[in-house]
Amino acid sequence: MSRRVSRARLGGERALLPLWASLLLAAVSGVALDDGFPDLGWWPMTFVGIGMVLVAMRGRRPRSALLVGFVAGVCFYLIHIEWASLFLGPLPMTALAVLESLFVALGTMCIALAYQWVPRAWPGRAGRLVLLPIVVAGIWTAREGIASVWPYGGFAWGRVALSQSQSPLAHLFAWVGVSGVSFLMVLVVALTLELAVSGQSSARTPGIAAPMLPGEGGAPTRGAARLTRVAVPLLALTLLVVVPAFPLVLSGSTTVAAVQGDGPAGYFQPHNEGDLLAAQYAATIPLYGRRVDMVIWPEGASDLDPLESRAGAAVFDEVSRRMNAPLIAGTITHRGSKFYNTSLLWEAGKGAVDFYDKKHPVPFGEYVPDRAFWRPFAPSLIDLIGRDYTPGTTDTVFDVNGVIAGIDICFDISDDNVMRESVLSGAQFLIAQTNNADFGHTDESVQQLAIARIRAMELGRSLVNDSTVGTSAIIAPDGSTIRQLTPFTAATMVARVPLSTTVTPAAVAGSGIELFVGILGLGGLLAAIVAGKRNAPPAPAGEGTGRRRGRTSR
Repeated sequence: MSRRVSRARLGGERALLPLWASLLLAAVSGVALDDGFPDLGWWPMTFVGIGMVLVAMRGRRPRSALLVGFVAGVCFYLIHIEWASLFLGPLPMTALAVLESLFVALGTMCIALAYQWVPRAWPGRAGRLVLLPIVVAGIWTAREGIASVWPYGGFAWGRVALSQSQSPLAHLFAWVGVSGVSFLMVLVVALTLELAVSGQSSARTPGIAAPMLPGEGGAPTRGAARLTRVAVPLLALTLLVVVPAFPLVLSGSTTVAAVQGDGPAGYFQPHNEGDLLAAQYAATIPLYGRRVDMVIWPEGASDLDPLESRAGAAVFDEVSRRMNAPLIAGTITHRGSKFYNTSLLWEAGKGAVDFYDKKHPVPFGEYVPDRAFWRPFAPSLIDLIGRDYTPGTTDTVFDVNGVIAGIDICFDISDDNVMRESVLSGAQFLIAQTNNADFGHTDESVQQLAIARIRAMELGRSLVNDSTVGTSAIIAPDGSTIRQLTPFTAATMVARVPLSTTVTPAAVAGSGIELFVGILGLGGLLAAIVAGKRNAPPAPAGEGTGRRRGRTSR
């Protein structure tokens, strides 16, 4: 029996492209995926990029699927996180891109196995057009989820859903969260691809039955079949778009003043002690006389710790007294032998009445995990990180004169659990303090703002994104922009921020959504392998046994 007929009989299929073309398409997919994210923000390109990856690896053996996935991953991440090279240089950025690409490669290999085994286990139309897209989307989402939390807390940047902050699908975040939107995006693309090729296998291999769509019984109805293949994905997308936004109940408002000081906030940026605090203070002076409920400064707003520095404490007192409002400000605190990236709630005459220590310091950016192990590989780079920030254990909310504010610092914004914890702890609005100075005029700050916008919609809360240098903005619960500042400009923004105590389905379900779709994907793949082996028919007489039969049947 020929290899083509045997593979079709078992439910497998040949690769859609030769390996060289698959690798080329995988490389292009990285560019297409990045185009979907800010700065360009062409969100439909993310769907195109997903489709390119699935086409490139479909029908491939595991080893070649690994290679295709790695090429797709590295071509995406080298572009998407190019901004990381400005902090420590190109080598650490490349190492991070390679690590994330290994996750992409493993996920791609699993998806290739799904394309091989799911049709064998469930060869009918439901297997091809329902179960297979679900398993593919579940595996993709599981890969994103695992890479977001491991190793060393993971790296959640680059999940495909994070490209949809201003797309017609953005309202879905409140219902199913980031992982749920990633799943739905890949599901639509996988379904579209399956519909596109569903009638091709029978044309390539006469006598082998392919799953048939309504109207595929003969030539007169081929036009209807083609129309069906176009209409079904469009209908699926339309259904996602017309899902009503989750109803939020607003409960009052609070007036906030956020300050973007544009000081020398870079980790390696030369400055004298107190320069950063002085720049932040100078930018705040124009607010004097305004009536607000709180003043917000960004992450690392002060290079003097007011808990230890009298001069720093005097400035904090001055701002809180002149504004007649509490000051929420970021600084580096030192307790015992440990350093913390801290946000302080400061009141004139009382000092720090509450504080939050950043729960998710960035590995190899804010601390070096297993420093003794990694230092011999690149001692000059590792030694650049002179102090290690300790992950915080405090709660994530401040009570600001009766208004509960959720607090997160910089890359906390990409941590699903940290953000959700604030809302479940009673936060009525969210504050995202950040320092983007190390990333210059790259896409990092607008990528981070897009994530902040998604969090506002996902959790149903207004969000104040305050940066040392930009991009700073105040975002409403529906994702619209209330105020925004020009980057690298000392400026302030004052606004009445809507409050809410409504808990969205995404906040209630949390990581349960990711776990559920991940089980659908990885569990479905394992079930398909077991069932597919059981369903495989015995080799016909004369086809041989042992190793020879294995060579001809694959």
